[in-house]
Amino acid sequence: MKKDKLKIGIYELTGCAGDALLILDCEDELINIFHAADIRSFLMAKSDNIDGELDVALVEGSVSTERDLQELLDIRKRSKVLVAIGLCATAGGNQAAFLDPREWEDNLKKVYGRTEMTHTKPLQSKPLNAYVKVDHYLPGCPIDREQFLSTLTRLLAGHPPELHRFPVCVECKWRENDCLLNRGILCLGPLTAAGCRAVCPSHNLPCVGCWGPAEEANYTAEYQLLMEKGFDREMILRKMSTFSGTAIADFAARIRGVKK
Repeated sequence: MKKDKLKIGIYELTGCAGDALLILDCEDELINIFHAADIRSFLMAKSDNIDGELDVALVEGSVSTERDLQELLDIRKRSKVLVAIGLCATAGGNQAAFLDPREWEDNLKKVYGRTEMTHTKPLQSKPLNAYVKVDHYLPGCPIDREQFLSTLTRLLAGHPPELHRFPVCVECKWRENDCLLNRGILCLGPLTAAGCRAVCPSHNLPCVGCWGPAEEANYTAEYQLLMEKGFDREMILRKMSTFSGTAIADFAARIRGVKK
């Protein structure tokens, strides 16, 4: 008996659309992907998009407007499995770097002043799991081609994705890189999930955290180490929050002595 193809939808909320573009750039595999699955919705790749029940929804971008939130709630309702793809969806991304709601509101006023929003109301940017249940996460800014193809293959076979659970530091060791922290360079490798193949440290550039938080990231230890090396507290917290977004909100509030 022939097995029905999984119904899959690929969606974009607020972000740069880099993850959807990366999927589109899987040129050699793209035809096979469309043969292996029933791609019901993918605005970047097809015009005959269909709203309906889905086996798997892949969603990129953060929830940054009321329209984003309404779309996400609808996608979650229609999907058996929801996968957050890319750093905006998994941790909030760059737009979630302003962790304090008051800071976000002040910046919104500085940019837009008294402009009345008629299209949709802005919200403080947050990852998908701030509003709905997320079944699987595929981090990256953007996601990695090989990790995406592996994740999709496993989902099509009915298996959960398998991603690295260790930090970038392990990939640095595999490449016999000299630790940048030992040279007094602010590197976020100990906090960042592996998967990028340590491309930045391999070129003597510090990790900035664009793969999102490692599963057991120890922010306290990294913060204390960087403070001991003479880095400014606010610089450390800004670097940590640039890509980790809301994942470090509680930690940052505690360090700053802010009562939530």
